Amino acid sequence: MLNTVIYPSQQPTDNPPLLIVHGLFGSARNWGVMARRLSDVRTVLAVDMRNHGSSFWSDAHSYEAMADDLAKVIAAHGGQADVVGHSMGGKAAMVLALAHGAAIRRLLVGDIAPVAYQHDQSPNIKAMKSLNLSAIRNRAEADAALAQSLADESLRAFLLQSLDFKTTPISWRINLEALE
Repeated sequence: MLNTVIYPSQQPTDNPPLLIVHGLFGSARNWGVMARRLSDVRTVLAVDMRNHGSSFWSDAHSYEAMADDLAKVIAAHGGQADVVGHSMGGKAAMVLALAHGAAIRRLLVGDIAPVAYQHDQSPNIKAMKSLNLSAIRNRAEADAALAQSLADESLRAFLLQSLDFKTTPISWRINLEALE
């Protein structure tokens, strides 16, 4: 099952949990501040999608597979949820609504529409894969190395959130091979 960060409700509620689903290259950690605030009035579940964060890695990375993963999380937490999906997570949530409609009470999708997109993330993945992780000792070195391929400082900062500096050598918390 997907790694799920649970923010328990700070007061009694009849509302189902709110499931937050991140976008491509993201993780549950991206939603921590918002999830803590929302847990004042309801339980919030923030997941790491497959091939991201602390969740399992798989060669399969289809929206159908991701929707099934989300359905399992919802089933394990009461059988129904309100769902907020961002970007890739929004598209997975839309597929969840079609395939497992009873699992969703309400759905909010941001930063993506139910259409096929032509944009390509392969330049970002190629840049991430080009880093010599065994030679990098800290975030500043990783940023400098990534800057050789990616000029956008904000994008680099976002992508570098997925580097795990606690491993030796440093490693990605993203399955770049599956996302390519």
